[in-house]
Amino acid sequence: MPRAVWTGSLSFGLVSIPVALYPATSPKDVRFHLFDQQGRRVRYRRFSEAEAEVEHRSEDATQPEDGPRAADAPISEQHVETSAEREVRYEELVRGYEVEPGRYAMVEEEDLERVRPERSTTIELEDFVELEDIDPVYFEKSYYLAPRRTGARPYALLRETLERTGRVGIGRFVLRTKPHLVAVRATDDVIVLETLYFGDEVRAATDIVDLPEAEATDRELTIAEQLVEMLATAWDPSRYSDEYREGLLRIIAEKAPVGTGGAADGEPSSPTARAEELMEILKRSVEEAKAKNADTRDRRQTG
Repeated sequence: MPRAVWTGSLSFGLVSIPVALYPATSPKDVRFHLFDQQGRRVRYRRFSEAEAEVEHRSEDATQPEDGPRAADAPISEQHVETSAEREVRYEELVRGYEVEPGRYAMVEEEDLERVRPERSTTIELEDFVELEDIDPVYFEKSYYLAPRRTGARPYALLRETLERTGRVGIGRFVLRTKPHLVAVRATDDVIVLETLYFGDEVRAATDIVDLPEAEATDRELTIAEQLVEMLATAWDPSRYSDEYREGLLRIIAEKAPVGTGGAADGEPSSPTARAEELMEILKRSVEEAKAKNADTRDRRQTG
């Protein structure tokens, strides 16, 4: 069972519920370490900027596990070091905010401490709104709230109240060092906490997209509605899989190196056998998914 990322109380009115917060999602991105052509591990180091030529070679690859995110730096970066270039230790780093191109405001750790929020012990629900009034663009990350100690009855009270009213509670709290706006809603038998983007973090579509002035005809709308109804179905997330990740796992299985691990029954198994077993499982999964989708399409067409 995953560890709670936060413990405290959830309150509305005079009701206080001791709760624990658990991540509701588990991303399964395939992450790679980086190696050179001789198979030696490549690691990243911090250098102070110098008047030196830096050759960047960007590659279209999956983000490495221990490297910077693709949005921050290229996967491969070759430095031509000079005598002025110096490796910088983490404790020597100073944060700088770019106030205009080429000009930075330097912020010391003491400055951050002055405004750093204190850890929350309570999530107080300030308002209750209709779930349908919150555009999904505001949802950031999902967590499960579980009752602790004597919180079972008030937890059930809040869950059933949210379920009956169809409303979600809006509140704020600090997770680690970051303030969050949250929506608390009931689903199935659990209370879900959704962190939300603040209002000024969501861009207006009109600021991004130049929307053309056009209207659909009644005939077009009728046909389009018929098409939507033909394709309508109940939401089933298991029907959708990450085919790219499955392809990567097939490649990894084919390239599995010689290892020292044994089979589950204590008998040693060869890397080839383990790779073939994984490949077989993956192939069956893909074929089952294809058959399920084909069966669904057939039912729609005959229905």
